[in-house]
Amino acid sequence: MHPRARIAAGIFVMLMLAMPVPASAQIYSWRDPNGNLVLSNRKPANPAQLHSYAVPQTETVRATRYAGLNRSRMYDDLILEHAQLNGVRTDLVRAVVQVESGFNAGARSPKGAMGLMQLMPATAREYGVTNGFDPAQNIRAGVAYLRQLLDRYQNNEELALAAYNAGPGAVDKHGETVPPYRETRDYVSRINQMAGPRPVDVRLVRSARIYKVTEIVDGREIVRYTDRKPSAGSYGVVDDR
Repeated sequence: MHPRARIAAGIFVMLMLAMPVPASAQIYSWRDPNGNLVLSNRKPANPAQLHSYAVPQTETVRATRYAGLNRSRMYDDLILEHAQLNGVRTDLVRAVVQVESGFNAGARSPKGAMGLMQLMPATAREYGVTNGFDPAQNIRAGVAYLRQLLDRYQNNEELALAAYNAGPGAVDKHGETVPPYRETRDYVSRINQMAGPRPVDVRLVRSARIYKVTEIVDGREIVRYTDRKPSAGSYGVVDDR
């Protein structure tokens, strides 16, 4: 493909991906006579080499928020530090950050939630945060608040996560169960899947080993920390309390 045609195709794909998708639709993809990739919500007249992808019905536009490896690893030291200080699983904190902001420190929600852990203004004030977009302050307060919720619900991670998303009042209103809100239930489910199984007693996290894992990505050395022993690769023990 000619370089200009390749660039044009790339721009076209990005524009198509940026377009809002109807609540219930099909996305069609095919190659035009010049070999360019075409994406459209309209079925082509000639369906040769046609691929179709269903778009589930939804009340709003759906998007996948992906955090690149480098961005997510930027905050590992802060996550590890405050997870240890508060006795919260590092994998749980990392999953909360991923779902809340996609590791975008400048994220702001329509309701005013700020930063990596999407602190509401009232929560930020409660924990002495002067800049909700500062990663150090945001993670410190977000993990401390998560610890407070875990204490409130006897280390029940599902209830603590539901309260983080919908507020403790909603959890208490429904008899200390996950509220029957689709958003909240999806939120709890996504984080549970990302964080993996929790220890029998998460209070033991304070004395767990912390492993430093070194990975090579695109020729660059990437370091991450976890309280779960790696099954493979190069790693060392940095804390064994």
